[in-house]
Parts: sequence; C-alpha cells; structure tokens
Amino acid sequence: MPTKKIIFEITGMTCASCSASNERALSKALGIKKASINFATKKALVEYDDEILSEKDVKKIILSNGYGIGGDPACKYQVVNKYAQYKNELFGNVKVRLVLAVIFSFPILLGMFFDLKSGVMILGIDFVMWAHIFLATIVVFILGGPFHRMAYLQAKKREANMDTLISMGTLVAYFFSLWAVFHGQKEYFETAAVIIIFILLGKYFEDISVQKTGEAMRKLMEMGAKRARILVSGEEKEVEIAELKIGDVVVVRPGEKIPLDGYILEGRSAVDESMLTGESLLVEKKVGDYVFGAMLNEDGILKVRVAQTGEGTALAQIIRTVEEAQNSKSPIQRLADKTARIFVPVVLLLALLTLLGWSFFAQDITRAIIYAVSVLVIACPCALGLATPTAIMVGAGRGAKQGILFKSGEGFERIKDISMVIFDKTGTLTKGKPVVKEILKNSQVGDSEADLLSLAYNLALNSEHPYSKAIVAYANSLNVTTDKKEVGNTTEYKGRGLSGTDDAGRAIFLGNAKIMAENNLAGEWISETETDPKNQAGALLFVARGGAILGAFLIEDEIRDEAKEVVATLKKMHLKVGIISGDRLVVAQAVAKELGIENIIADVLPHEKLEAIRRFQVQGEKVIFIGDGINDAPSLIAADLGIAMGSAMDIAKEAGQIVMLENNLKKVVEAILISRKTFRAIRQNLFWAFFYNIIAIPLAMLGFLTPAIAAAAMSFSSVSVVLNSLRVSK
Repeated sequence: MPTKKIIFEITGMTCASCSASNERALSKALGIKKASINFATKKALVEYDDEILSEKDVKKIILSNGYGIGGDPACKYQVVNKYAQYKNELFGNVKVRLVLAVIFSFPILLGMFFDLKSGVMILGIDFVMWAHIFLATIVVFILGGPFHRMAYLQAKKREANMDTLISMGTLVAYFFSLWAVFHGQKEYFETAAVIIIFILLGKYFEDISVQKTGEAMRKLMEMGAKRARILVSGEEKEVEIAELKIGDVVVVRPGEKIPLDGYILEGRSAVDESMLTGESLLVEKKVGDYVFGAMLNEDGILKVRVAQTGEGTALAQIIRTVEEAQNSKSPIQRLADKTARIFVPVVLLLALLTLLGWSFFAQDITRAIIYAVSVLVIACPCALGLATPTAIMVGAGRGAKQGILFKSGEGFERIKDISMVIFDKTGTLTKGKPVVKEILKNSQVGDSEADLLSLAYNLALNSEHPYSKAIVAYANSLNVTTDKKEVGNTTEYKGRGLSGTDDAGRAIFLGNAKIMAENNLAGEWISETETDPKNQAGALLFVARGGAILGAFLIEDEIRDEAKEVVATLKKMHLKVGIISGDRLVVAQAVAKELGIENIIADVLPHEKLEAIRRFQVQGEKVIFIGDGINDAPSLIAADLGIAMGSAMDIAKEAGQIVMLENNLKKVVEAILISRKTFRAIRQNLFWAFFYNIIAIPLAMLGFLTPAIAAAAMSFSSVSVVLNSLRVSK
C-alpha cells in the first residue's frame, strides 16, 4: 500500500491534552496509518495512505478539530481556525499579552494594598471599582481570550484540556467578584488578573526554553549555502540555490560552502565535513569524489556537478530524520499522554469536591470558590506534556551535531535495558578494505622480496579485484612503482587469480592455491604455508614465475584503529560484547582475540545471523546490533536496537534505529551515552511532573495555596522541566 510521511506545524496547542486530542482525531480517520504529535515542537508526524488521503485532507482533520496549521496561508480563511487568526494578531503574541496584562493589572493590584476611592459614585459603586471591573474585563477576556476560545472548542467536542482549567478558574474568580461588587462583598478581580499574568509569564519562559531545545535543529537548517556560482557557457553566474538543477556545474572557491551534493569534475581540496559527521579532521577530495552540500571547501577551487537537489540532499535527509525522531514517541511518553487525557477531568472533579467541601464544612462560599480556583489552576498538565518531547528534542539534536542520527524517540528508551552489543565483523569492526599484512618469501628460491613484490605489482595493475588493489597500494607505499614493467597476455580467472607473461616470455601467476594447482604449481611449500596457524586469519595470494613458487602475500581485512578502545569501553559499561560474521571462524576468532571479545559466531548466512540474535534474546539479553551491509538488515530489525554504520547500504540505514554518519566506532559509545542521558532526563521530568501534582493539588484543596501562588507554581514546574531537558546537551 502506498504510504507517505509528512511533518507540519499545528497552532493553538497549549498542553499535552491538545496533542492527545489531535492524535485521536487523526487516528480515527480512514487512511491514517500512524500519527504522532509533539507538544514541545507543536509539530505532527503523520503517515497515511496516499491513495485514500491527500496532504490537504490530513490537515483538514486538524482544522476541523479546532486547531490551525502553521505556515499555511489558506488557514486564515478557515472558519474553524479562528484561534490561529487570533494568535497572529497583536494580542496573540505571548510577550505582548504579558506586558499588557501587567500594565492593565497594576491598578487592580494596588487596590490590594491601598484603599483607593474617588468619591464619585455611579449606580452606587465607586468610580475606582468601575475602573477595576473594566481593566479586569480586558485582562480576562481579551488578553486571556485564547484560553477561553480553546476551552470552548474543547467543550464542543466534550473534551477538556489545560485551557479548560485556566478558563474556568479565571471566569469563576471574575464573575464571583462581579457578584460580590454588587452585593457589597469582598471582590477578587486581582486573583483572576494575577492568574492570567503568571500563566502568560510561564508560557513566555516556556517558549524561550523550548526554542533552546531546538537550537541544534535550527543550526542544521541554517547550514546550507544560500547562493551558488553556476557555469553557463563557460561563464560564471550567481544564482539562488533553489534555481539549481541536477547536472548543473557549480564553482566552489576556498572558504565557500559547497551548494549541493555532487561529484567533483575538476580540482582538489580539503573539505570540512564536521557539520555532517562530527569529525573535525579535514577530508581530502579529488576528481570523481562525492561531496555534500553545506560542507566547507577549505583550500582549493572545485567544479562540482550537482547530483542531488531539494529533499534528495544528504543535509535535507538528515534534517528530516532528526525531525521525525523529535516528533516520534517512546512508550513512556504514550503512557504520559494517556495520563494527561484523564488528568483534566479528574482535576475538574477534585475542584468540584473542594467547592462543595469548603461550602459545607466551613460554611464559607468565598473561600470555597477561591480554593477551588487554586485546584483548577495548579493542576494544568503542561509539565507532563513537556517532560518527554523536550528531552528527546535535545537528545536528537545533540546526536545530529555529533554525526549520530536517532530515527525515533523509542531508541532513547530501548537503550536503558541493553545488556549486549554485537558487531558485524566486515566493514564494522574492520575497515572492509583488504591490506597486505605480510610478504611470505619461499626460501627455496633465490628471488628477493623486492623481486616478488615487483612481479606481483606489475600483474596486479591489470586487475580491479580488491586483493589486487591491496597489493598495488602496498607497493605504492614502499615506492616500488618505479620498477613498473609491462605484463603480456593478462588473464583474470574469477575467484582464483591472474596469469600473464613477463618481459622474458615466462608465465607468471598471482592467485590462490587453486589456480596454482590448476597449473601444476602445487607443492609442499604451498601446503605448509596454508596450514600454518599464523596464516589462518587472512587470505593467501601465491606468486609464481616460470614454474617456481616465489612466495605469497598474506592479506587481511584491517581492524579499525578505534575498535579495541571501543570494546574495552563497552565492557567498562558492564555490557557484553560479541561478533557475528559470515566469514570463516578462524578469521573471526583472530579479530576477536585481538579486540578481547569472547562471544563469537561465524560462518553464518544472513538468516542465521538473525537466528543468533534471537537466541541471545531468548536467553534474556537485550541486544544492540551494529552492521553495515545488505545482509545485516534483518539483524538490525530483529535486534532490540539496530545501529547502522556510516558506510552502510541504504537498506541497512532504513533498518537501523540509529545511523552513524561517520565510520567511527566511537560514535557507538557516544550514542549509548546520549541515549542514557536523554532517558534519565525523561524519567526525572516525569517524576517531578507527577510529584508536583501529587503534592500541590492536596495543598490547594486544603486551602494552603492561593490562586496566584498556584499559577506561579504551575508555570515554574513547566519551565523547570524544559531546563532539566537542556542539561542533555552538555
């Protein structure tokens, strides 16, 4: 079934109940496969059937639910989106509303400390009191208007959220005060005004704090170049990035950002890819190399043919992956969302009990109303809604900055139970690039080691096989290339080796024991060399000339420089470490021995890798699997957490929950540490959010908290949760 993913902003959400309401509305619609809404980012991640719904249809569901779509000009014509219109007007700005609320409330607050009277009576009420009524009306109904609007929209759907609590609290305080004025009783207009002030103050600080949590994301978005120099008929022309097309050739001078992904046609330079990979070392680039948009060209002039534009570029894909991670939910967040859904109705019931209790037992309707208002205000579930998404935002952003892409919020939670880390061998623990480990000379012949290398080098030049390239690279490193000689009649035998003739017309061979045997070159030296335990961990390429075996090359897949340190670190973190490889057992054992790994599974097919991981899971292990090949995709999915290396095939990257942008195993340790720190912040946030309400609500019911103090405490709880999440970035 064709599916499509979209991410868009929702306006008008004020608490976790709002995001839950929108999720429910989306989930009920035919064709919606998955919907996740992040209260902190105010964004929705929706996966839907492209044949049943369009993007416009998806957004209509949000609009009909009483909320708006950010950045969509068409929204202002939607009747159901009055709140979105209102928010973008003067009084919709939180900072402006806060400042005006303080200004208009100031005369009312003075009345708490001074007996202000003008002596001018209108309908039996002093003019000063009429002024207080007028100012309170502006604060409660205009500056606090969005709360009442959203409360009304929720009530129409028979739902309730934070706005319901604030609206009811301020309206009860306002209308009770209005009644009190006309009946000669003490009024509490300052209570309604102060509630609005503190809620707006909390919202203002909350917005500032949440913006900081998305700082890494904003930096990613700002990384791209804005303009480029395009070659048109040999002339340079400066254009906007959006005007570039695949196939265009752009010129990049030193100190400039590469506009878009592409291949180098001319030039050589060092490129700073740290923004993409987290690696500070410059990367040498030459003709034919692939370069990424937004990376900094340091010291050479490059001509680059554009290969990707728009959503196809590496930077765009990274941004989308981070956005999806930040908008996805972990199981613990879904629990918090369910709690928030039933939380508001419970609070309304507790407020009613407070009102009835104080009215009946204390026989004081004034105190009963004030304490009921305190319960309504202090219980707003903002902190509960911010607890998980803010931590995930910061964690995913920090990971992206270090070249680690978390594809979902679930990965942060899964990491807490991990007990075992299993590596694929080739291309993961090793570099996936064969190198000459040693030259083995046959002492029974008189040729020197230099002769042996020169002969093999000249024959290997005619082959693209990785083993041939390893010999050529080794010879180049020893400057043997000066002894370059033509080889005639070169023939390559798949899976066996090469043959040819030297300048004297003698037959020469480079290959495994099989090609030697086929040409009657098998002998005691070959048998001894193959059975020697020291040579079991690699591949042997024998060299023969004129019927004599001159020697052999021992070729191995080189272990990554950082692998030993990473394995040791994982063990210090009390994690078991293992290897699963399709290679021969003896090869896997040699790598494991060098790195200090005890758990080894080798000589297995892709489906057997999968079965091995499942066996570990049946034994009670929670497994991280790290791989890079197509054959690793099933294992990456089956593991409790799959990590795809930077060199991974696309299918492996799709299968992994975490993707490394750089082939550096140290990133595995960093990913685990970031995940642990993020989940620790989530747990702390949820604990304090629940603890705050468990303590504060009973205090409000018992009359120990005034509505003003309750509003301030509620706002502080939300801000403190966001500030705690920001600690993940350090």
